[in-house]
Amino acid sequence: MSSKYLVIHMSDPTGTQLDQSEDRAMLERWVAEGEHAERLSAGGPVAGPERAKSVAVRDGRTLITDGPFPEFKEWFAGYDLITADSIEEAAEYMAKHPVAVLGRIYILPMVTLPWDRD
Repeated sequence: MSSKYLVIHMSDPTGTQLDQSEDRAMLERWVAEGEHAERLSAGGPVAGPERAKSVAVRDGRTLITDGPFPEFKEWFAGYDLITADSIEEAAEYMAKHPVAVLGRIYILPMVTLPWDRD
């Protein structure tokens, strides 16, 4: 039975730089494989930390802070929603994504909220 996974693309200073043509070629192969296997849902890159905001509500007050955020050592660069039969299968597939070389990828299983269970 297939499961859905949220994949988070992160920057990482220990990653290896790719030239644009190699980055694009890896991404195109990854997308083609994902489309062929019907693995891909939504996904895409996001803007850098200078365009981000943090939102928190504390003691009834909304606190909105402009980025960048100095406490971040890595930056969230994008996301994908994928389908795979296991988290190991998802990891094997994500190892082919350029961010696996450039940065770091986190794979999180999607779950059902307790009140949404039958």
